[in-house]
Amino acid sequence: MINVTKVYLPSKEKYQKYIDEIFESAWVTNYGPKVRELEEKLAEYLGVRNIVLVSNGTAALEIAYRTLGIKDYAITTPFSFVATTSSLLTNSIKPIFVDINSDTLNIDAEKIEGAITSDTTAIVPVHVFGNPCNVDKILEIANKHNLKVIYDAAHAFDVRYKGKSILNYGDISTLSFHATKLFHTIEGGALVINDDKLAKKARYLINFGIENEESIPYLGINAKMNEFEAAMGLCLLDEIKNIKSKRKILNDYYKKELDGVVKLQKINEDTNMNYSYFPIILKNENILLKIKKALNEENIFPRRYFYPSLDTLKYIRPKQKCLNSRDISRRILCLPIYPELRKNDQKRIIKIIKGKYEKL
Repeated sequence: MINVTKVYLPSKEKYQKYIDEIFESAWVTNYGPKVRELEEKLAEYLGVRNIVLVSNGTAALEIAYRTLGIKDYAITTPFSFVATTSSLLTNSIKPIFVDINSDTLNIDAEKIEGAITSDTTAIVPVHVFGNPCNVDKILEIANKHNLKVIYDAAHAFDVRYKGKSILNYGDISTLSFHATKLFHTIEGGALVINDDKLAKKARYLINFGIENEESIPYLGINAKMNEFEAAMGLCLLDEIKNIKSKRKILNDYYKKELDGVVKLQKINEDTNMNYSYFPIILKNENILLKIKKALNEENIFPRRYFYPSLDTLKYIRPKQKCLNSRDISRRILCLPIYPELRKNDQKRIIKIIKGKYEKL
């Protein structure tokens, strides 16, 4: 079976060394030495000032909103994983969707200002599939209207823009370290925060709002990463360059064979990608379903990522229509890409797609 992705695992022996140290110390959670070591190494590797590790990417978003005091309404994209929207709603923040650019698949920065009202407190864009948003334009809008910017950078681990980590943009950037991601800690996530005071506040918020044994200044939650997860992260960080290089080979071959056959995402010219995903955009949903069926019959399982468009969710109020997002979500398919994917299997995937296109 070939799934859209496959979790990358280090050798058992490598992971076991960390586990032995955890058992010896009996320190398994509450900001232990492995979590602290991983934070330090990630900050250095990514080129960021403060990184706060948390239990998952959704918690990272929720802590970001609490850290910045976001309320009322936030502008965001309808083309994302549902957590981008649900994390707003569960914090009593109403999402106002701005449609996407059909080429980059990111929020259309040119349309953001028209959606701002007196009740808007933040902009929550997504670097879709790791492709950087128009961060310069978004910064200009945020400064003009005194808005906070939280980037959902779940897909943007180790992505750089103009030579600088994309995670340094916005007031806070959040990451997901779920097992399906390029870099993972089994479950996990992180907040990247340039402001030291805000980073300190975020650390309180992920531990029930507790400052010390006698002071609880904030309403927080339990969003801490544990030592076993951090150990997995330390293993993968040692191997991340090798992981990326293998993904790049697969990405480049897909691009060589499919560019001009199907539509591909337009990538920001000033960036390096991390090759986490390989989305293709078909001519219509009917073609997508036929290609997906043909692949499934060969035990190959791409994913309709992202589908459905979030503005169609029944619990969204007020109702909004984002036509570009709805259109793309019906036509987009992410192909299998992971380091262990064999070249022959990749060729088979490409052959099926091309073969179907010739017959349609």
